[in-house]
Amino acid sequence: MIDILVYLFENYLPDACPEPAVLAKKLSAAGFGNDDITAALSWLDGLAGEDGGGCRSPSFAGSVRIYSEEEQERLPAACRGFITFLEQHDAVDARLREAVIERALALSDAEVSLDRLKVIVLAVIWRYRHEVDALILEELLAEDSDDEGFGGDDEVARALLN
Repeated sequence: MIDILVYLFENYLPDACPEPAVLAKKLSAAGFGNDDITAALSWLDGLAGEDGGGCRSPSFAGSVRIYSEEEQERLPAACRGFITFLEQHDAVDARLREAVIERALALSDAEVSLDRLKVIVLAVIWRYRHEVDALILEELLAEDSDDEGFGGDDEVARALLN
């Protein structure tokens, strides 16, 4: 499923993504499996359904996000630390942070890796057309492990910066 998200970053602008039925056909023609396509479309539907109100309480400068027990189990310390890093560097606000956490927990993975979290952050930024500093974008595109992520793909970076 993560590969499909990367494919979408490389080939579509957020507003130019085809309707789900058409997109499913295009993804199938690109060689993606039906199970992965179904999972990705469902995941994207959850992202598209976000109305920006993911954070139901106001965010105050200097406030700290307290993670539930399930969130701590599914998002390891490296992921939670990375989210904090993004907030501290104004790459995401509380609304985007909550969208990232919600979409990470929507994955079927028992534990979300940092590389997968970075793809999720990119998807949220892509969806909301949120501007990100080039150095933060480089960090998002950096691959930390052998997980199913992607490393510094220049086309993705250019698409997200535009």
